[in-house]
Amino acid sequence: MSGSDKLYNDAVELLKELISTPSFSREEDQTAAVICRFFALQRVEHERTDNNVYAFNKHFDPEKPSLLLNSHHDTVKPSKGYTLDPFSPIIKEEKIFGLGSNDAGGCLVSLIATFIYFYEKQNLKYNLILAATAEEEISGSNGIEALLMKPFFLEKLEGKEINAAIVGEPTLMQMAVAERGLLVIDGVAHGKAGHAARNEGINAIGIALKDIEWINQHSFSRESLLLGKVKMSVTVIETENKAHNVVPAVCRFVIDTRVNELYSFEEILETLKSNLQSEIIPRSTRLKSTAISLDHPLVKAGLGLGRNYYGSPTTSDKALMNFPALKMGPGDSARSHTADEYIFLREIKEGIDLYIQLLEKLM
Repeated sequence: MSGSDKLYNDAVELLKELISTPSFSREEDQTAAVICRFFALQRVEHERTDNNVYAFNKHFDPEKPSLLLNSHHDTVKPSKGYTLDPFSPIIKEEKIFGLGSNDAGGCLVSLIATFIYFYEKQNLKYNLILAATAEEEISGSNGIEALLMKPFFLEKLEGKEINAAIVGEPTLMQMAVAERGLLVIDGVAHGKAGHAARNEGINAIGIALKDIEWINQHSFSRESLLLGKVKMSVTVIETENKAHNVVPAVCRFVIDTRVNELYSFEEILETLKSNLQSEIIPRSTRLKSTAISLDHPLVKAGLGLGRNYYGSPTTSDKALMNFPALKMGPGDSARSHTADEYIFLREIKEGIDLYIQLLEKLM
């Protein structure tokens, strides 16, 4: 068996074991253990913190720039439409089925195979760091964000910064060079309670509806070539009323806001506060829009391999990195979170081959 065949076969076997092991966000302890056992069998020195597993290349040199290879091993819960067992890695029609196979198991095992390919090589131009992390699906605080701040992780870098990253998410192995930010906002309309029959009070629903209509009609002027316009969608509306005859004093609604790289979250919030009657409360400002320069060596290497680039409408752990990051991986984002999720076996093989070629161009 050739070295490339072994990398591919080992990656598929690891993916099967990961699919067989439930790993919902915040419950990834068993898949973290699976990844640690795999590294041990491969004789790769590694560490685990919480449910995050990481490793540095064997001849790590803090004087060299460092490249992070990152993907996640948590999954969403299976949708009700599954006809197959989501935890049974069934192979048929040249596909491997199972929860997390496409998002992002195929990416993770392909990056791990790539890391192992380079692990013992000397005189690399870049250090390589592999991080298999938790809580990506819920944008949790105990995943990549926590790992990058751990003292023992930082000690290995000896005060140096990570220079760039490849984030493994299903992109059909094309290059997502920009990514929309996610700003979730709670709107709270305040009225005055009263009896519906006596035409009393100020109906908070009416205030909320006027604000929602403004949100639906408003268009932010700056349009990104990669990400298009800022998109706002009201996705939830509710009152605390249980009685039909009470005019509600409070109406709450949620605004899902996808922000391009031309606006800061602060600008978005100020615009809303200036034009709406409702109280505007951001849930989090962590998941900002990101972009990597088309002149970055990673992007140039990808272009040299015939890869295309685009702006991604979805958010990933790339948003939590304060260094340039390229989102790229095997599989198709359109399959993520769908029933009977799958990835083609050839996509995993192609993913490993293209990741290796990409890094060889850098090295």
